[in-house]
Amino acid sequence: MVTNIFEDKIDILLVEDNLAHAELVKRGLENAYPTANLLHVTDGEQALDFLLRQDGGRQPALILLDIRLPKLNGLEVLKAIRSLEQKILVPIVILTSSDADRDLKEAYKYCVSSYLVKPLDLQMFMKLMNDVSRYWLSWNNSIRD
Repeated sequence: MVTNIFEDKIDILLVEDNLAHAELVKRGLENAYPTANLLHVTDGEQALDFLLRQDGGRQPALILLDIRLPKLNGLEVLKAIRSLEQKILVPIVILTSSDADRDLKEAYKYCVSSYLVKPLDLQMFMKLMNDVSRYWLSWNNSIRD
């Protein structure tokens, strides 16, 4: 199930099964980019279903993807997105608690846009969300519908 948290023209797809982490992302983005529309799914299958159902419609401006997910993990989702015939030209940022070297290498092997490890400190997490939204939604030039 996709949950709308904000209402506006810029969509961010959050793929996160941990509801506490999703709430932190929501709060961080509300402060940093209050006009965003945060779409939240809780597993890899839901993420792919959402992206494939767009039928030429508006894709999200950014995908925040956790690695440890039920059904399909984040690396499997990333690999599936990058191998689609119908290219999804959206920045994909891994946002995870895993700092494992093998996860990092695998993510970049499948052309992740960025790999970020979630800080344990709340203030640092909020700063990270601010920096992520500023960079990917304001400063970075990317294709938008």
